[in-house]
Amino acid sequence: MGKRILAQRKGKGRQFRSPSHRHRSGVGGVRYPPAEEDVGSVLDIAHDPGRSAPLAKVDFRQSGERWFIAGEGLQVGQRLQVGKSAPVQLGNVLPLAKVPIGARIYNIEARPGDGGKFARAAGTSAVVVSQGAQVIIQFASGQFKSLQPMCRATLGRPAGGGRGNKPWAKAGKRVLAARPRARSYPKVGGVSMNPVDHPHGGGAHKHVGRPSTVGPGTPPGAKVGRFSPQRKKGRSKRR
Repeated sequence: MGKRILAQRKGKGRQFRSPSHRHRSGVGGVRYPPAEEDVGSVLDIAHDPGRSAPLAKVDFRQSGERWFIAGEGLQVGQRLQVGKSAPVQLGNVLPLAKVPIGARIYNIEARPGDGGKFARAAGTSAVVVSQGAQVIIQFASGQFKSLQPMCRATLGRPAGGGRGNKPWAKAGKRVLAARPRARSYPKVGGVSMNPVDHPHGGGAHKHVGRPSTVGPGTPPGAKVGRFSPQRKKGRSKRR
């Protein structure tokens, strides 16, 4: 009788769970202050185990101490401003309607007041392409997205963009780095396992040995591989 595959075991127990008690952002997460206009100063810059970018603790006059995603060049004691009247400087938070065209931004809100959803990883950023009834931004992947002009964003880009240049040196460091994000390392293919561990396992050599596509109604223990092609929607027009 087969075992539960790895994808099923991840849903149970503490082995693959992210240690949220180590995350500095806490329950509220990293969000913009609710006040439309606010001013604060950077108290500290710290590493968050669950994130690629460092965090900055900012003390605002109205909202108190809050965690921000630290941008490149941010320093302790620097003054940050949030709102329409904020000057166009690195680290300040402005509505997209006030951001100059061609400026790099990060931690972009999907809807006004949600606290920031896009371009939050280290080294990522977006560029304002055009402004009007909708503000169009372009991500590093080349994708364009139109957002409301009152959505807020931070000028600059998140710090820590060169983290990929440093080699891991040994596998143990990579294992420990994957734990805070609830990920597992190394990734083992199903064809490399035994038949009891994975439906693709076993055989004289590494091959699936069966159709690798599965349907949407397949039970969880056998739902591995690629999804079968979807049926064409609608009727085909015949002449």
